[in-house]
Amino acid sequence: MAKTLFDKIWEKHVVKEIEGGPSVFYIDRHLIHEVTSPQAFAGLEKRGLKVLRPQQVVATADHNVPTLNQHLPIKEALSRLQVEKLKENCEKFGIELYGLGHPYQGIVHVIGPELGITQPGMTIVCGDSHTSTHGAFGTISFGIGTSEVEMVLATQCLMQSKPKLMRINVDGELNKGVVSKDIVLYILSLISASGATGYAVEFAGSAIRSLSMEARMTICNMSIEMGARCGLIAPDETTFNYIKGKVFAPKDGAWDKALAYWKTLFSDSDAAFDHEININAADIEPMITYGTNPGMGVGVSGHVPVLNEVNDQEKPSFEKSLQYMGLQPGENIKGHKVDYVFIGSCTNSRIEDLRMVASFVKGKKKADDVEVWIVPGSKQVEQQAIAEGIDKVFLEAGFQLRQPGCSACLAMNEDKIPAGKYCISTSNRNFEGRQGPNARTFLASPLSAAAAAISGKVEDVRDYMN
Repeated sequence: MAKTLFDKIWEKHVVKEIEGGPSVFYIDRHLIHEVTSPQAFAGLEKRGLKVLRPQQVVATADHNVPTLNQHLPIKEALSRLQVEKLKENCEKFGIELYGLGHPYQGIVHVIGPELGITQPGMTIVCGDSHTSTHGAFGTISFGIGTSEVEMVLATQCLMQSKPKLMRINVDGELNKGVVSKDIVLYILSLISASGATGYAVEFAGSAIRSLSMEARMTICNMSIEMGARCGLIAPDETTFNYIKGKVFAPKDGAWDKALAYWKTLFSDSDAAFDHEININAADIEPMITYGTNPGMGVGVSGHVPVLNEVNDQEKPSFEKSLQYMGLQPGENIKGHKVDYVFIGSCTNSRIEDLRMVASFVKGKKKADDVEVWIVPGSKQVEQQAIAEGIDKVFLEAGFQLRQPGCSACLAMNEDKIPAGKYCISTSNRNFEGRQGPNARTFLASPLSAAAAAISGKVEDVRDYMN
């Protein structure tokens, strides 16, 4: 019987099927951080339980950490407490921690792939919605709640119902100036922020296969923004070459054995999906969001929808979002003033993202009235940027290269966008208050963010390329 990529991984990890209910589902890797783990560890202690398989758990500090002066004590009391509690719990339960000062510290969804912890065919969970990032390697990866974090720590299993399956095919060649962030924002603009609810989404097609691993991670990262349970891409030579030689990648004979299995991980040609969408890559232009969810986006040459372009059911939330953003129906976003530029987050903080930005801004200067934060996704990315001289390019352009962390993706640390200010951001969410109380967020690609940093307003990056 023909099987999808999802089917093949799912069936290998079902420990027990419960008739009319969810399955007992085995988890290969459990990633934890300081925000969603304290209550889970407290629950274990209350019940006198141990972590069943601590060697399959990896911890790092990312959400609450400052991105300046990480050698100093954390100023915010709650952030400091959560980071200290993570260290204490990891020591108590025998879990590997990549905390502040460790050469492997970074955003949990950046360090998993770059260390070779993330491997095809795995099941991976974390108390963080953007765990879907790891699906770029051909894994079933998804975010879980705090009670589920406790369940995985105690049993290495979860209760899970199998989702419906969707495939989104993107075929053809991408236009100049269009990168993976534009692909996923385009998909979101087509199907909405709830268009994949209840589905596991496989991304396929020639345009997807042409992408690097880092670009694929960006797409799977934002599958959760469509409402999907997870997103995944079949592994191929690009995947295998990326993993080979990584710190925790299989070595010698174990590599050959792993590779033989990984090469079986694809959807059979006659496998059936519950829903399928076909997209022509040539239809995609650099994208920008205008509203307060990631599905509210348009091509940069377009305009904010007018009321008769919005269905009646969505009009109240549409009008509310424009009021929050200070925009008008029919307005062009191109040319709109920008106060801050944030390049970072688990979506776009990898070395490829930083190289892309550095290549664009080399020899240019930022606009005088714009503040630019570049936040690498890990210590390894930071060190690589310094080794390649990218830090000097940023310094000369007037950009600030900070230290690793989630930073201004979410208002959970010191890096907040002031109320009423506009930030063009490479992160994944533009919800009200996401980057700080009453902060206003335009989501875009690293290239579009770099162009805005130079001019001080939203630009069509293609104008710089002609």
